[in-house]
Amino acid sequence: MKIKKVFANNRKKCFEIVTAASRRLEYPYSRLRVKPSAEDGIADVHADTEVGGEGFTYMLASGKEDTILLDQVFDYNKDSDYLREMLLYKLSLKAKKLLEERGISKREVSRRLHTSPVQLYRLLDQTFTHKTIDQMIRLLAALDCPVDVVFKQAA
Repeated sequence: MKIKKVFANNRKKCFEIVTAASRRLEYPYSRLRVKPSAEDGIADVHADTEVGGEGFTYMLASGKEDTILLDQVFDYNKDSDYLREMLLYKLSLKAKKLLEERGISKREVSRRLHTSPVQLYRLLDQTFTHKTIDQMIRLLAALDCPVDVVFKQAA
């Protein structure tokens, strides 16, 4: 997803981001590494083409600058699509690691899942996002790794 527009809202002390999907998100100044102040305010903010439009760069009046990636904004806003993709990413990495540790052949795992080796490779590919959490739980079960859900309280 790309950033269409970004602007600083000094009254709310946050950046307001509009994505290509017309979603409006906020990112507070308090989360910034290079924080603006009354004496050193934000001079410029723009979607950064160097990160493929998936982030924005802001510059303070003093010349200090930093770049914020869209993933940081999604994480702050607890975006459900982003959280789902991160969970799938972690499950894929765990499945790959288990496959290497256990020494089970990919053909055997494909047989246990009643699927093709090509589909298994897709499930193991952490960049492939068109899989479901259900498929990943079945894969981990086929690798003799039961999955348990733990709910944590917000800090």
